[in-house]
Amino acid sequence: MSQPTFPAIRMRRGRSAPWIRDMLAEHRLHPSDFIWPLFICEGDGCEEPIAALPGVSRWSVDRLAAKAREARDLGIPCIALFPNTPASLRSENAGEALNHDNLICRAVKAIKNAVPEVGVLTDVALDPYTAHGHDGLVDERGCVKNDETSAVLVEQALVQAAAGADIVAPSDMMDGRVGAIRAGLEREGYCDVSIMAYAAKYASAFYGPFRDAVGSRGLLKGDKRGYQMDPANGAEALREVALDLAEGADMVMVKPGLPYLDVLARVKDAFGVPTFAYQVSGEYAMIEAAAAAGAGDRDALILETLVAFKRAGATGVLTYHAPAAARLIAG
Repeated sequence: MSQPTFPAIRMRRGRSAPWIRDMLAEHRLHPSDFIWPLFICEGDGCEEPIAALPGVSRWSVDRLAAKAREARDLGIPCIALFPNTPASLRSENAGEALNHDNLICRAVKAIKNAVPEVGVLTDVALDPYTAHGHDGLVDERGCVKNDETSAVLVEQALVQAAAGADIVAPSDMMDGRVGAIRAGLEREGYCDVSIMAYAAKYASAFYGPFRDAVGSRGLLKGDKRGYQMDPANGAEALREVALDLAEGADMVMVKPGLPYLDVLARVKDAFGVPTFAYQVSGEYAMIEAAAAAGAGDRDALILETLVAFKRAGATGVLTYHAPAAARLIAG
């Protein structure tokens, strides 16, 4: 039986007024879709604007309770924390990552003490702590050592869990580290701490402003292509996700976001697990630059890009636009 065609079917009827467009919308944004990344710095009463990320700042630990209350009041369920470790505390072996009183641990405790109902996600990787800017320990040739790094990542995750982190998120892309971290968490009694694996993290040109934000610009010796994924590869991402899930990841992430919507959709279709996208610093900066140049309406650009993640299958999005988007949604 043939399907009706024009004029029996007029697709524009479903777009003819705001009420019907809203009624027929296939995807909706809600503040609970967002995780808000925040950058932390040393000091008291500090706000350090980040030039490469207009509207984004680093905050000292004593200012984080107010940011967590803001997230709660906007309906944003979770905050992701990233430290700007002082150069004097960076080292070849990333020892500061295992300090129970380091910047990230103090930040987690401050948030959980002030607003315990807001979730806290912490980054598990060594690049905020290494003098060379890599995500792991390096050998004499400058190559990142996989198994030795994984052992340190386990200890780092345990330090963060002890501080009160709700989700640990290994972003380092070492093989086998999810299984090792899961085993460590179980062994030490942190069975309720979730793992969000940066399962498909690409060696991307969109990370530049982030490196400014965490103070690692100019530190990196070489590049990260030996462990982060090749932007040319899509099927490989499915293998990475499958391995991380088998090792005990509760959630997976695709990073960056908009340039990898196809990967995001493939991951969600293949596995059906909680799948997150990170709208990274370069994506944020492009939207802000386009709006500042008059190339597009900022509010419309924010919402359109975020709904694209939902349409592709994202469970949620890590985005620096989280508070702005939450306010737009609330009207």
